[in-house]
Amino acid sequence: MFTALLAPGGGALLSITVAGAEQSRLLFAGLAATLARDPGRLRAFLDDVYERQFALWQSVLGTPTASGEREETVTQDPRFRDPAWDDIPWFAYLRQQHALWQAFASALPGVLELSEDERRRLAFFLQQWVDAMSPGNQLASNPAALRRAFASEGASVARGTGQLAADLARGRITMSDPEAFQVGVNLAVTPGHVIHESPLVQLIRYAPAGDKVRGRPLLIVPPFINRYYILDLRPENSFVRYAVAQGFDVFVVSWRDAGGAQADAGWDDYLQEGVLDTLTVALQLSGAKRAAVLGFCIGGTLAAAAAALDAAAGKSRVASLTLLATLLDFGNPGDIGHYIDAAFVEQCEREFGRGAVVPGQRLTAAFSSLRARELVWHFIQHNYFLGETPPPFDLLHWNGDSANLPGRLYCQLLRLLYLENRLRDPGGIDTSHGAIDLRAIDAPVYLLAAREDHIVPWRSAYASASLLARVERFVLTESGHVAGIVNPAGGRRRGYWSGPPPIATADEWMDAAQHASGSWWQDWAGWQARHAGRWRTASAGPGNARHPVIEPSPGRYVLEHSEPAGGAGHDPGTQ
Repeated sequence: MFTALLAPGGGALLSITVAGAEQSRLLFAGLAATLARDPGRLRAFLDDVYERQFALWQSVLGTPTASGEREETVTQDPRFRDPAWDDIPWFAYLRQQHALWQAFASALPGVLELSEDERRRLAFFLQQWVDAMSPGNQLASNPAALRRAFASEGASVARGTGQLAADLARGRITMSDPEAFQVGVNLAVTPGHVIHESPLVQLIRYAPAGDKVRGRPLLIVPPFINRYYILDLRPENSFVRYAVAQGFDVFVVSWRDAGGAQADAGWDDYLQEGVLDTLTVALQLSGAKRAAVLGFCIGGTLAAAAAALDAAAGKSRVASLTLLATLLDFGNPGDIGHYIDAAFVEQCEREFGRGAVVPGQRLTAAFSSLRARELVWHFIQHNYFLGETPPPFDLLHWNGDSANLPGRLYCQLLRLLYLENRLRDPGGIDTSHGAIDLRAIDAPVYLLAAREDHIVPWRSAYASASLLARVERFVLTESGHVAGIVNPAGGRRRGYWSGPPPIATADEWMDAAQHASGSWWQDWAGWQARHAGRWRTASAGPGNARHPVIEPSPGRYVLEHSEPAGGAGHDPGTQ
C-alpha cells in the first residue's frame, strides 16, 4: 500500500496492514459463529451476492438476466464522474464491479454473528479495503490518468513518478503545494516573542492590539501531535490573531519536536512543562492571579488534567477553561479506536516505551488512513497518476508538518486514555502532583465539538460535560476536527449550534439547540470576555527581567525537525 511505502521504517504506524490483520480475525470469527448458529442466513446472503455477480457478468456479455432486465449496480460516487466510467464498457464494468464489492462489504457485518463493537470494527476495516480496491487507484484502470498520459506523450506519468520519488524521500504524501507556505513568512506571522522555554516547550506571548488588554491572560495549549500554528495560520484565518484583536493577552505553547533528549518524557513532564509552568509564567508576566486556559484536542485533555491538579492543590489559578474538540471520556474515541486494542498497545510499549521516539510521519499517516479516500487515494491519483501539483491549502500544509512524540508519552496515552479510559474515573491517573480528579475543576467551562469530527466524535466530546462541575456552554460547529475549529469570524460558510447547558443526552440537547450562521469564534469571545477580568494597561514589553525575550515568534521549536532517537523502528502493523 502507498501508505506503507510513504512512511519511514516500512509503513504507517496504524497502516492498512493493521486493518487487514484485524479484518481477517473478525471475519473468520464471525463466519465460524454464523455457520455454527445460523448457516441458513449466511447461505441466503451469499446466494444473493452470487446472483448479483452473475447478473453483472451477464450484462457485460449482453445476455439478459433471468428477469429479462439488466442488473443495475451503478452508484452515485464522486470518484467516478469521468464520462469514461459510463461510456467505455471496460471501465463501466470495473465501476459496477466495485459497486458490488461496496454493497457486499456494507452488508456483510450485519449478517455475521458478532458483537456490536466487533461489527463496527469489521465495517470500518472492510470499508478501508473497498476504498483501496477502487479501480481508480491503479494507473492502468484510471481513465483520466490514461487519457492524460496519451495526450501528454507520457509527460504526466514522468511528473507523477518524480513526485512519488520526492514523497518517498520525505516519508509522506504531499497534500499541499510545498512551495506555497513557509512558517514565519506567511504562516504563524502574528507578532509575538518567545519569553520562556524548557526542553519540551517554548512559550510565545503575542503583542497586544492596543493600549489596553483584558486583565487575565489567555493561555492556549494546542495538540502536541502537530505544530501549534494550526491556531495561527494565515492572518485571515488565525484564531490567535482574532483573540489578540479582541483584547486578550494571548500566550501559546509551542511544543518541541521530540528527539533523543526528549525520548523519556512522559505525561507528568508534559503536564508540568506544557501547562503548569507556562501558566505560572503567564501569570507572572501579566500580574494577574488567575488565567483563562484554552486547549484543543489532546491539548485540551492535558489542559483539563492540569486544571484539575491545580484546583486540587488549592491554587485555583484557572479562571475559565475552554475545551475544543477534546476527549475526557475515551469510551468512544472515534475511528482511531478501531486500531487500538490490548495487543496493539503492548506491541507499542515494547517498541517505543524505552528510549525511543515515535516518528511524526507515522502518526500523520495513521490519521490520514482514517480518511484514506480523501487523504490518501485522492492524492495518489492526482499527484502520481495525473502528475498534478496539489493546490495550496494551509490546513493540509500543517497536517503534513508532523512532530515526533516521546515513546513513553505515546504509550501512556494509548494505555491510560484510549485502552483503559482512566481519566474519566476520579483518581484514575496518578501523577507526581497527585491523582487527577476532573471534578476538582472549579472554573466555568466552554465546550466545543465539531459535527463531522471523526477523531473526537461530537457525542463523545459532549460526554465531557458529565465529568465537569461547571460547564456553562456547549457549542457544536459544522465541519470536522480541524476545519470546524479554523472557522474565521466574518465567514458565512459554516455555522454552529448552541443551546441550553448540557444536562441531558447529546441528542436531546441537539433537539433543543438553535443554529446560527457564521463563526463560533464570536460566540466564544463573548463568553470569554465575561471571565477575562477588567481591562488593564498592556505591558510595556513582552518579557521582563525574570522572563526576558528569547527570540521573535514563531521561535526555533516550531521550525525544528528532529531525527527520531533509536531509529525509526519497525511498524507494529507488520507484525
